[in-house]
Amino acid sequence: MTTAQYRTPIGVLNVTLDDDCITTVNTEHLYPGSIPAGRTVSYDPRYRGVRQQLGQQLQRYFSAPQAGFDIPLQQQGTPYQRRVWRALQRIPPGQTLTYGQLAKRLHTSPRAIGNACRQNPLPLLVPCHRVVATNGLGGFSGKTTGVRVELKRWLLQHEGVAV
Repeated sequence: MTTAQYRTPIGVLNVTLDDDCITTVNTEHLYPGSIPAGRTVSYDPRYRGVRQQLGQQLQRYFSAPQAGFDIPLQQQGTPYQRRVWRALQRIPPGQTLTYGQLAKRLHTSPRAIGNACRQNPLPLLVPCHRVVATNGLGGFSGKTTGVRVELKRWLLQHEGVAV
């Protein structure tokens, strides 16, 4: 297991890699517009292939968000959480679903969808930001106000969603 850092328009993404998969993406210290995009800072040469692939896909997403991501992910969670996360990956860039709409598709409750989104270890790559409340943005990464919600707003606007 190793970590890599990627400079993006929303800050430095800290990513954990295991074998040839991405296991976590830490968005805890990201702020929209905080630093300019730049080169990737990374470690451990054994993971060069997946690091480079993620770097290319991040660069592509931040220049043309409709491209999305198709990098191998290792999703650690309950069977229910992984089911919700797979459904999130099917929401195309530039589109949103409400917690209720996604819950109806998966025959569950909006609150359970929100809880699974909150536990998502791969935000951005597994786009929980594309799930919104019926009367607004809803939360992001377990927060309902502040920088987390501003990051969600930025990502949606970047993808062309009017918020």
